[in-house]
Amino acid sequence: MNAADRVIRWSTALAVLGVAGIAAVVSYEHASALVRAHGESGWAGRLIPLTVDGLIYASSMVMLDAARRGARVPVLARWLLGLGIVTTLAANIAHGLGQGVLGAIVGAWPAVALVGSYELLMVIIRGSQVPAAAAGAYGDPVVSDPLGDEAILVFAADLAAERVPSVRAIRAQLHVGQPRAQRLRDSLAAGAVRRAENPAA
Repeated sequence: MNAADRVIRWSTALAVLGVAGIAAVVSYEHASALVRAHGESGWAGRLIPLTVDGLIYASSMVMLDAARRGARVPVLARWLLGLGIVTTLAANIAHGLGQGVLGAIVGAWPAVALVGSYELLMVIIRGSQVPAAAAGAYGDPVVSDPLGDEAILVFAADLAAERVPSVRAIRAQLHVGQPRAQRLRDSLAAGAVRRAENPAA
């Protein structure tokens, strides 16, 4: 990664974190006011809104961890992320609904900005993961992945016909997530290039 790429990545990350921080504070205030208006007070009124944003954060981190390890994303993490997003949107919309439709839209915006910031940050973090290259001999996987050899066996017919399987096909056959399937496909494609350049290998 060159200096320009690092500047872009870090400045984007700082901007996303700044927006997330502002949106989190405003969204928390909206949700807290709604909770207090419906019977909760004291510590409960202050802490309940944090459980919603915390759920979104925790679910996003679990999904990110799965993506970085090339593992299947837990279904529970997806469901809880969706539940957290719906809940924070509903709370912010309800807070602004007393001011009409426009008030509801304005009230919902911090929640949208917060969730969007989380997801943008996940994109930045995922993008910073660089597969470890391992230049090998004929048929060796380019990335350090125990499924590399299995992928070569499963798709031997395609590789023999000089066809690189799609990410979707790899996901279906090897039961892996999108990032890992992409790395395996890159490995198979690199192997195909080496074979084309050195057919006698």
